Amino acid sequence: MRIRWSVFGPVFVLMMVSVIFSLSQKEDFLRMVTGLNDWMLYHFDWLFNAATLLCLTTILGLYFSRWGQIKIGGEGARRLLPPLKYFAITLCTTIAAGILFWSASEPLYHHHSPPPFAGVEPNSIASKAFSISTMYLHWSFTPYAIYTIFSVAFALGFYSFRQSFSISAMFYPLTRRKMSSSWSSAIDVLCLTALILGMSAALGAGIFTIAGGLQVLFQMEENSTLLAIITASIVGTFVISSVSGLHKGIRFLSDVNLRLFLVILVSTAFFAFKWGALKLGWSGLVHYVANFIPSSIGHFGEEDRAWTSDWTVFYWAVWMAWAPCTAMFLGRISRGYTLRQVITYNLIYPSLFAIVWITIFSGSALALDSINTGMLYERLLQEGPQSSVYLLFAQMPFSQLISGIFLFIVFISFVTASDSNTTVIGSMSTKGISSDNQESPAILKVVWGLLIGFTSWLMISSTGVDGIRMLSTIGGFPVLFILLIVTTGMIRLILTQPRKILPKDGL
Repeated sequence: MRIRWSVFGPVFVLMMVSVIFSLSQKEDFLRMVTGLNDWMLYHFDWLFNAATLLCLTTILGLYFSRWGQIKIGGEGARRLLPPLKYFAITLCTTIAAGILFWSASEPLYHHHSPPPFAGVEPNSIASKAFSISTMYLHWSFTPYAIYTIFSVAFALGFYSFRQSFSISAMFYPLTRRKMSSSWSSAIDVLCLTALILGMSAALGAGIFTIAGGLQVLFQMEENSTLLAIITASIVGTFVISSVSGLHKGIRFLSDVNLRLFLVILVSTAFFAFKWGALKLGWSGLVHYVANFIPSSIGHFGEEDRAWTSDWTVFYWAVWMAWAPCTAMFLGRISRGYTLRQVITYNLIYPSLFAIVWITIFSGSALALDSINTGMLYERLLQEGPQSSVYLLFAQMPFSQLISGIFLFIVFISFVTASDSNTTVIGSMSTKGISSDNQESPAILKVVWGLLIGFTSWLMISSTGVDGIRMLSTIGGFPVLFILLIVTTGMIRLILTQPRKILPKDGL
């Protein structure tokens, strides 16, 4: 195996230049990043919304089409993973880590400061239903649809259409021809840069959550040194796990992660969940279904637009930053499953899990905030969003133990997600990757892991959560157009008989 310099070189140089610029010209760097972020959100918010709605509609159409029964890799293809482990890796690789950070804090923002278009009074029963509904929008079917459509496109392109291990494999359903190596490299550079920015941002959110837990459990003061130690611990662990390969590191970690998810979910439901929260979850679900189309399209009054850009469009950009490269990993482990099964394990099951999680955590946080007359929201404004979930645990029996388990879950979640993506980054930077030989040299994984960790630490040390949000948006912007191309290819696929374009051994 050899380094694929046409991809590794440009991305590495671009990231190093950004890091040096941010260190030497901090104010100019922040001004440039802020301006670019604001420009993207203001001029392309409508396109982010339209693309995600089209994406979800298309993937559901693909599920019910004749393509649903096609097995990835052909009828004789053997599965790399059994169903439960496949689901565990899918869940823990995508948005499970982010939902730990926001599930107890985001609904408080929407409850106390709902946007004008919601038509509800702050701190009211109606604003609670709106808050839960918004959580369902931001964290369930739509984001998972973004991951899934890329995963399906890559799995078909790589295994069934025999394309190279590249983002360009996702374009085959639309173009029906192999892309030139120069264009393929350019697209990989674009998506790798987006992923590294997105990973750095998500890692930053995880570092803040862990720092908040250490402050609660051990009264450790949050500072640059503590953030650096947490960053080094996460990066070191996920690099070691990534180097160990699919069937050792990430398979073991995702199993542990899923079990701990269930432990913390059941504990919170038993000790903190109120029947009023279940009723609230139902009201939120009704609101979500009834308002899904207008919420997905977006609201474009100036006040409404500012809220949508800060929340909904921000999330769409985050998922897009991660999606193409993450989907290469998810598509890689999808061999042997039918396309309908891939959609089930990548879209339907994780979305249902997210809805249950949100109902319990977000509902409990809103209930506790109301009982204590805004106490959670007040602390959130004072200490940041990472504090909310620990305040929720503080009201429960065995709070120290539960907080400790949760802290470990956050750590493992980010390690699991970063592990899979570091594997993909290494593979995309390597020549000679095939369906039979998919592991890149360990040194590449180490280099990328260190660069991602340093970029994340730099941003959180200098700009905090706002810097993380801007980093995510910028990473997702170029992927927006790739998503539109891939979605168009899936639509063309739906309208085509599988036997007309699939090779016989790919059926």
